[in-house]
Formats: sequence, structure tokens, C-alpha cells
Amino acid sequence: MREASVILSSTITCPICRFQATETMPTDACQYFYECKGCGAILRPKVGDCCVFCSYGTVPCPPIQAQGGRGSCC
Repeated sequence: MREASVILSSTITCPICRFQATETMPTDACQYFYECKGCGAILRPKVGDCCVFCSYGTVPCPPIQAQGGRGSCC
């Protein structure tokens, strides 16, 4: 059985000021809050998403990646 490669960095784009920052994602927990480094807004996941990386990042969180992009990690 081949283990899928998990990407650990994702670029978050603030929906308010459009500032982008590349961050390392936690592998063992969801990140429910993220403070934008551009405007200071506190980002929270969109309804139906498990974390801020799944809502605003270029790559979904590691648990979702491991599930093939399906389901919930929490």
C-alpha cells in the first residue's frame, strides 16, 4: 500500500485585505483561528470547513489531505 504524500505548508489569503502568508499547518489538530498578518483580522473557518486552512488556504489541512479531500478531520 502506498502512503500519500501530505503537504505541510499552505498560503492563507485574508478575505478582508487579501494579504497572503505561507504557514506551516499542524498535523495533529485543526486550527480554528488565524490572525491576519496584514490587517489583524481574526479568521475563522467557513461553515462546513474544519479549519482556516481548508477555508482560506491553497492546500487543505493534513487530515483532510490524508482522507483524499473528503469528510471532516475533527
